[in-house]
Amino acid sequence: MPKVAYSEEERAKIRDLLVRSALKLIAKQGVQNTTVQQIYDSVGISRTFFYSFFPSKEDLIVETLYMQQPKIIAYAKSLSEDKSLSWREAVCKFLFSCCYGEKNGIAVLSLQEQQIIFRRLSSESYRTFRQKQMRLFGGILECFGIRPTPERTALFINLALSMMVLRKAIPETMPLLVPEAADATTRYQISSIADCLEKMKNADSAEKK
Repeated sequence: MPKVAYSEEERAKIRDLLVRSALKLIAKQGVQNTTVQQIYDSVGISRTFFYSFFPSKEDLIVETLYMQQPKIIAYAKSLSEDKSLSWREAVCKFLFSCCYGEKNGIAVLSLQEQQIIFRRLSSESYRTFRQKQMRLFGGILECFGIRPTPERTALFINLALSMMVLRKAIPETMPLLVPEAADATTRYQISSIADCLEKMKNADSAEKK
């Protein structure tokens, strides 16, 4: 006979399992190929019970993005502290890992997925997302020794996400771009972003003198 009542602690554990399962599936196969049924089946609950935790698939996906933020910060910090890597090598390795997120367990949304998800978020949820996004990217800059002003953080967000979105968009969403040059384009963008961040870092160093 199915259980009809759960304690708050049990519900919290199930909710955490749902978010972790969704993150694993989305990182591997993308948002569009991940269904609500795959998520609740992996946790062993019903569809009705799933919707008692999240009003929509989109709300759950945003939670997965929040869940992976500490992991991303920890990864950036580990690279910055890796003595075998130069500062630039650490930055480039970090950007490469994020850009090819499906190979590294990091969920990266395509342009279409972003449009679908954020079109359905409330204004309050969108503001919360923006605040957490600024904290995440500001934290990444700090990991690499860069002072995260709002202007720098906003620029870094746009540069990094543009790179990731473009990589996922070729060739399905942007068929006029040349797919054979997709990886070379990504490498060029990573190098350009590293140049930009290095200028910020050098500017900070100059101010301290």
